[in-house]
Amino acid sequence: MPPKKRSSGTPQKKELKGNMKSGSPDSGENAVLSPERHKDKEPEFVSLSEELQATNPICDHAWRIWEREIRSMDKANVRLPLIQQWGACLFIAGMELDGLSLTFTQFLKVVGLSVKQFISLVRKMDVNVDTISPKVNTALKRLENKYDVTLALYQRFVKRTELWESSWTMFLLAKGTFLQMEDDLVIAFQLLLCVLEFFTKRFTPSLLQSPYSDSSTLSPPTRTSRRNQGKAKTRPPEMDVQLLETLCKESDCSVDEVKNVYQTTFCAFLDSVGLSGLQGLPPLETLSKQYEELYHKNKDFDARLFLVDDETLSPSKTEVSKVEMTPRKNLSGDDVAIPVPQTPIRAAMNSIQQLRVDLTSVSDQPSSNLVVYYKNCTVDPSEEIRKRVEELGQVFIKRFAQAVGQHCEGLGRKRFNLGAQLYYKVMESMLKSEEKRLSVQNFSKLLNNAAFHTSLLACALEVVIATYVGNSLKSGGFGRNLGASDSVETDLCFPWILDVFQLPAFDFYKVIESFIKAEPTLKHDMMKHLEQCEHVIMESLAWKTDSPLFDLLKQSREEGPGEQAEPPATLNQPLHHNHTAADLYLSPVRQPPATESEPLAPGTKALRSNSLSLFYKKLYRMAYLRLKTLFSHLLTSHPELEPIIWTLLQHTLQNEYELMRDRHLDQLIMSAMYAICKVKNVDLRFKTIVTTYKEMPNTNQETFKRVLIREGQYDSIIVFYNLVFMQKLKTNILQYSSPRPPPLSPIPRIPCSPYKNSPLRVPGSNNVYVSPLKSSRMSPVVMTPRSRILISIGESFGSADKFQKINEMVSSTDWSLKRRLDGGSAPKPLKRLRFDMDGQDETDGSKSSGESTLIQKLAEMSSTRTRMQEQKLKEESVKEHPEP
Repeated sequence: MPPKKRSSGTPQKKELKGNMKSGSPDSGENAVLSPERHKDKEPEFVSLSEELQATNPICDHAWRIWEREIRSMDKANVRLPLIQQWGACLFIAGMELDGLSLTFTQFLKVVGLSVKQFISLVRKMDVNVDTISPKVNTALKRLENKYDVTLALYQRFVKRTELWESSWTMFLLAKGTFLQMEDDLVIAFQLLLCVLEFFTKRFTPSLLQSPYSDSSTLSPPTRTSRRNQGKAKTRPPEMDVQLLETLCKESDCSVDEVKNVYQTTFCAFLDSVGLSGLQGLPPLETLSKQYEELYHKNKDFDARLFLVDDETLSPSKTEVSKVEMTPRKNLSGDDVAIPVPQTPIRAAMNSIQQLRVDLTSVSDQPSSNLVVYYKNCTVDPSEEIRKRVEELGQVFIKRFAQAVGQHCEGLGRKRFNLGAQLYYKVMESMLKSEEKRLSVQNFSKLLNNAAFHTSLLACALEVVIATYVGNSLKSGGFGRNLGASDSVETDLCFPWILDVFQLPAFDFYKVIESFIKAEPTLKHDMMKHLEQCEHVIMESLAWKTDSPLFDLLKQSREEGPGEQAEPPATLNQPLHHNHTAADLYLSPVRQPPATESEPLAPGTKALRSNSLSLFYKKLYRMAYLRLKTLFSHLLTSHPELEPIIWTLLQHTLQNEYELMRDRHLDQLIMSAMYAICKVKNVDLRFKTIVTTYKEMPNTNQETFKRVLIREGQYDSIIVFYNLVFMQKLKTNILQYSSPRPPPLSPIPRIPCSPYKNSPLRVPGSNNVYVSPLKSSRMSPVVMTPRSRILISIGESFGSADKFQKINEMVSSTDWSLKRRLDGGSAPKPLKRLRFDMDGQDETDGSKSSGESTLIQKLAEMSSTRTRMQEQKLKEESVKEHPEP
């Protein structure tokens, strides 16, 4: 650790005060709270609002949140004083109205909570679908990410230094000023090493510990001459190469990358704050004042308080105890492994180091073997491949710098070069496998396929990006693609690379499995990351409006009912296939030829699309697994409903796939579950489904908070269910309450992983189909006594205003006009739906007691019939496939 312990220099614990009134966006009567306007509220709440400098609109909005949604919530869920719960309501209101005057740290000081405690409290208070808006949730996530990264950096900083207040403050200022993406752990740590080099070489050797005392004296930094100090632009001091190498070696960090950060970002920072020509240590007062301005501008947490162990920045006890141990060899030479903490920084550096080792012998240019494959093609792809890589490289570097920081082009180039190395390595491996499989060497079609190359390069870069920034997905890969807006792109997580290359997610999906099989050095966590990317594509990204998936589905439907995307009869067979990237990118017109480039014979019908077939195989299995997981948390007392819900979901994906356009698979799963429970008279509320869903891993709140209703119009999932899902499928849904329900779809066989290469036994198929229903001539809004029971009414989440809006939308003139176009006289307006706030599912006069009794009897008969049918199928299955 660079400095020896010193008796001075560590700041005393104090509260760093700033301009408590800076940045208020309001003016006039809203700028200052008027207590006389809030006599209807608790006096203590109004006092807290004054202390937090809330405006009148913020105070009113926060009180509405408290009155309508928080006051009555389960007290076992939140056991904190009222002042802290009120503070959370004021924070939510302030974020939604862009009216917070205080910084986040000042806010925490008033309510007496730490960062982690406060974020946890706000999330617990999200009791309803719209308590916390996506805007507030995004702000919380960014605060949490920044805190986690800064904490990890500070813990590493403490191990290196004796709490230099000046060096930590300079680092915070440099990170906040020159890094657009402050939660990038690796680049921030590299910048921290630059700051440590800057301070360490300015200490006298007697104050430094070995090896830093030796490094600093052996390679003194080059000083700027006096003659150049008077010029307009002072040349920044040169780095102490040996000292920087020592710092990097201790952290397993790339020296080349740190040098690049030093020469670009750090030197530009020094120049911007006027420290380029400084010979000694920079004055703390100057650095602290500049950081103070930055901190108040951002209005987040004051990271200087890490230095004084401030309670607002203390990590939770569970996080402190989560220390993963990895063995490190004893430095004394013994073979005893010494466990060391696997900190976030150490884990990141280990992953990066492993990636670099795997690519040591690989060039960022085509190998001699690849050149041979190029020459064997009917049309030589060499020049097109070179031009494409060069053009995509320029696009990548530009977008990388925009996301990370204006001086990070060099880092972007280095990461792209790593991706290019992996791209050529995997391409060669794929071609060798194809040559062995097909006994051909002419891959002209594949190697001249632009989508294949762009996808392969994107996949290689995704591996590199995920290695550096962590194996995470942006908002579950969903929010950005359904209208969520980010003014500045500061997130490299998937699907960022698809946006950079303008690559359809469906094309990217085709390469993932072949990429994993062709690259044996991929770590297990990276394989899981790519598998998660595949899941995100299947659940939402492939269903964007401009996706080529819809063209394939349209072609499949036009070929007739026998040409389904994937016949249901194959569902209970294991997911085992031999398709490679070549099959998927050249599908659907590719036949198994004698040579790879042989065209189809005249009059020969093309094979079914391999890419569409495999996509649906995987989609069905993922959909059933998710349904089963949610079902296990909600409906274990009604096991007979699982195959019925699955049948409705499978029918929807196969025959009503337009419902997936610009939407998410989980929205259909939750809607199908609610619909079947509704028609079967099983008491399961949408609020219960949503509450359980959001506690499941890899879910995003926008999935149920922001669902496409019509073009450009979004609302909660319950509005989607009432106005879209139920209206489209009500005829099919009601069949499950009739004496003759539709046949059940086969239950999919769930493999351990689609990337297992071991052979699986294929049982006999079960020829059970769900036939497509003919389009009803009735308008989607024609409500019968039977279909009325499917409407989701009386849910306690949301406001009465929102329910009134739903009523108006259902009976709007647009939808009534649609009915008149079907022929006949103008219909009577629909009965107004009443959303009872006490939680009763009712409609105004729409369900008589006689109708209710009849429906209940039909439901009981249907349930009995379903159980008998399932028992019969089970017995037949045992006879056909006896247990070994």
